Amino acid sequence: MELLSLREHHARTLLIHYRWDVEKLLAVLVENGKESLFNEAGVTVIDDADPMLPLSSTVMCDICMEEVAGDKATKMDCGHCFCNDCWTEHFIVKINEGQSKRIRCMAHKCNAICDEAVVRNLVSKKHPNLAEKFERFLLESFIEDNKMVKWCPSTPHCGNAIRVEEVEVCEVECACGAQFCFSCLSEAHSPCSCSMWDLWAKKCRDESETVNWITVHTKPCPKCHKPVEKNGGCNLVSCICGQAFCWLCGGATGRDHTWSRIAGHSCGRYKEDKAKKTERAKRELYRYMHYHNRYKAHTDSFKLESKLKETVLEKVSISEERESRLRDFSWVTNGLYRLFRSRRVLSYSYPFAFYMFGEELFKDEMTDEEREIKQHLFEDQQQQLEANVEKLSKFLEEPFDQYPDDKVMEIRMQVINLSVITDTLCKKMYECIENDLLGCLQLGTHNIARYQSKGIERASELSTCWTSVNTTTDKRQRSDADTSGGTLEHDRPSGSRSSDDSGCSSQKRVRKEDCLSGRFDLNLPAEVIDRN
Repeated sequence: MELLSLREHHARTLLIHYRWDVEKLLAVLVENGKESLFNEAGVTVIDDADPMLPLSSTVMCDICMEEVAGDKATKMDCGHCFCNDCWTEHFIVKINEGQSKRIRCMAHKCNAICDEAVVRNLVSKKHPNLAEKFERFLLESFIEDNKMVKWCPSTPHCGNAIRVEEVEVCEVECACGAQFCFSCLSEAHSPCSCSMWDLWAKKCRDESETVNWITVHTKPCPKCHKPVEKNGGCNLVSCICGQAFCWLCGGATGRDHTWSRIAGHSCGRYKEDKAKKTERAKRELYRYMHYHNRYKAHTDSFKLESKLKETVLEKVSISEERESRLRDFSWVTNGLYRLFRSRRVLSYSYPFAFYMFGEELFKDEMTDEEREIKQHLFEDQQQQLEANVEKLSKFLEEPFDQYPDDKVMEIRMQVINLSVITDTLCKKMYECIENDLLGCLQLGTHNIARYQSKGIERASELSTCWTSVNTTTDKRQRSDADTSGGTLEHDRPSGSRSSDDSGCSSQKRVRKEDCLSGRFDLNLPAEVIDRN
């Protein structure tokens, strides 16, 4: 508004047109000039235009072809004037069609966007509920068209939205407790890239591996083509349809046979293509099972260790009540959060390795020798992390509330040391992935969220300045407060930040501001803004 000397609704029209990307808007302004910027977005600014019509005059409406009094007609910024009834019906149709964000003037070939204050005022007189729907659409434009803001993907939906400071791959935690990747809105999945996680989730969900298993362990009947599994040693098998065929080659045969041969049938010739196909399917199946079993094992451990939190806190309470030299048990909770974070990293490192060292994504990016060297480097770090995570889990499960002080001190030192070691190993693994593995790729489409020692950052509330506004704006206050990510403090879930949660990082993640500025007041009417 200040830069271009515009009214609020004109500034918002520009922002909506450029999907709330201020940098892009300013780039178009510098490159093409103000006039081109306004014309493309449908903003009409006429300095000498008088929007007020004389009350004593009459106006001919070109839509309904009737003369109406001046106070029954409305003139837009573009200069076109029609009766209020026609304007209202036009607005109602557009809102119901879902075009609330950019309702254009009714005049022929006029590209101007209607003033939202006029839309709100006229529609609310006949359809108050529709006016609220219009306001909600304006709010949702800021969220759904803005690459810096996204709805929380929680189910059921919590109604919160998260705003970040920088557009980069990051993971955030909503006030409702849901942790998710801001880029793809899936569950937090680093060190997997979004593409890798999408492929892995699909692979685990669909029947691709079932098909591989069928290819390896069954053969199709030559008559009905149903898969048949061999359940005996004889190479003459029979389908449920009654067709007999040779297990070695799959060809239809008669039923006369001995242990060594089938009458009138010979299949000793080697068929290279078919054998290669079967062998490849078998190899891919075993490879997938290797990574999936370990991913599943750590995911299950993560779920079980999440339940460990209550048990550990009970042990801490018991230990604090008894007479002991030890009064500070923060090492227990810190070790617990480090275990959750490290276990999660370890779990998602297996889908990453499956695609990083497979042929599905990076077949042409590395030679076989380079792939083998990098795989050994990564697996060495993965094994070190795995070993220390298991040690940390073992010590946290110890019944330290029943041990003497000397034994508890020993466990305390082990937990503290292992917490530091696992954190360091996680950092090294991420550095290896970012620099030595993904950083060397020619196609830079696989980016991962940075590793945070304190865990995924929790969104803080974006405070507003509307507390003094009258009660008619309560619903609007609540709607726009949703864009801040929520206000309630719930129990921190597994893998989240430690107890020194200080809000949002200035480096990236969710923005924390003292007050919501005027240009983001998507719902307040103009008179309220002027009054404030």
